Amino acid sequence: MTVPPSRRAPTTTLVTGPVRSGKSRHAEDLLWQSEAVTYVATGRRATPDDPEWSRRLADHRTRRPASWRTLETTDVATTVDAATGPVLVDCLGTWLTALVDETGWDDLVAAADVVRAAGERLVGSLCAATVPVVVVTNEVGWSLVPTTASGRFFQDELGRLNAGVAAVSAHVHLVVAGRVLDLSDAPVVPSQPRPRTLDA
Repeated sequence: MTVPPSRRAPTTTLVTGPVRSGKSRHAEDLLWQSEAVTYVATGRRATPDDPEWSRRLADHRTRRPASWRTLETTDVATTVDAATGPVLVDCLGTWLTALVDETGWDDLVAAADVVRAAGERLVGSLCAATVPVVVVTNEVGWSLVPTTASGRFFQDELGRLNAGVAAVSAHVHLVVAGRVLDLSDAPVVPSQPRPRTLDA
């Protein structure tokens, strides 16, 4: 995803980090004082055949204030466009998975086109947002290289998506082992290689 330097999402905070690091709790804490928050759940819905997943979703729901509205959707950009109050998106990893589920994991070239187009659309919505938006995502590239094509696809595309959203976000927080690091002022990796200059 190529993001022009002039594009900025002044109301967006990206919260990233590894699994079970406290990302969602930190994201919720950022909006805790807000009464009317739209919580965008991008993952699959609870089903009777997966009680462990159902318990996870129930834990998330009970932790959030009763005044927050939960919206289960993959149309994140439209939700951000229509928002009149704070939005919490949790998370980009499950959103990417849902997008590919709809397209099909048997054609990763077509899936990449869908994911990248949706990512560009989301970045545009974040840049135009006038309400606080907190986006949660996962860092999945810190471990072993996946052994399957679909696993490598997910890792690569989520990395690109994370970098694209981070490039325009006003704030970027890295949560590791329950600790928060503010990366908002950290140097940004250039999207293209810098031209080489030769000494005379």
